[in-house]
Amino acid sequence: MSRTFSIALAATLLVALGGSAARAEDEPNKVDAAKAAEFNTKLFAGPLGDKKAYACFIRRYDAEHLARHPQQKVSAMKLLVTAEKPSAENSYPYSFRLGFKYRHRKGDFDSSGFCAHLQDKDTGYEVRMNCGVDCDGGGIEIGLSKNADATLVRLERVRIWQNNKPDEEDGDALQAGADDKIFRLDRTNLKECESLITEREELVAMRHK
Repeated sequence: MSRTFSIALAATLLVALGGSAARAEDEPNKVDAAKAAEFNTKLFAGPLGDKKAYACFIRRYDAEHLARHPQQKVSAMKLLVTAEKPSAENSYPYSFRLGFKYRHRKGDFDSSGFCAHLQDKDTGYEVRMNCGVDCDGGGIEIGLSKNADATLVRLERVRIWQNNKPDEEDGDALQAGADDKIFRLDRTNLKECESLITEREELVAMRHK
């Protein structure tokens, strides 16, 4: 991730967890509220309300694509982004769950964490979601395609687990490579992301969206 990504996430976590105040130079850039709201509307395909919102994106790479990108490690990826109404008890209203398959490794792998808006001057103040995994687990950035029908997932390193077991200490990591730095995932029905949900109540809630 970019240096701005890391600083923004670290400073936000310090405040949320009640740690010592971050230094002025470590404070994240203030995000324009109107642009953040516009980003949310595009990401979740509608304005946010009082109920939890979900957005699902997916990509399965065919043989032709993989032949053109021989160094790509990932053969399929799905992303679930959620948004809840901010409150005093809920400092992180946004979260992500990422699932994927390796090209030459069996099993299903996943990651998850919390997100905040990022507006980086290096990208012309484009608004993105800045998402991180606990305990220095890296993270991802979530951007949007021009017509908002797809996300652009950027990563350098993100901690992963196999078969939805984030409590295990032996988590691995998906490292960016020559063909694994940016993934374009297409918007799809929420049903495609049901496998990323581990709690029955949340699964029921998402099915009623």
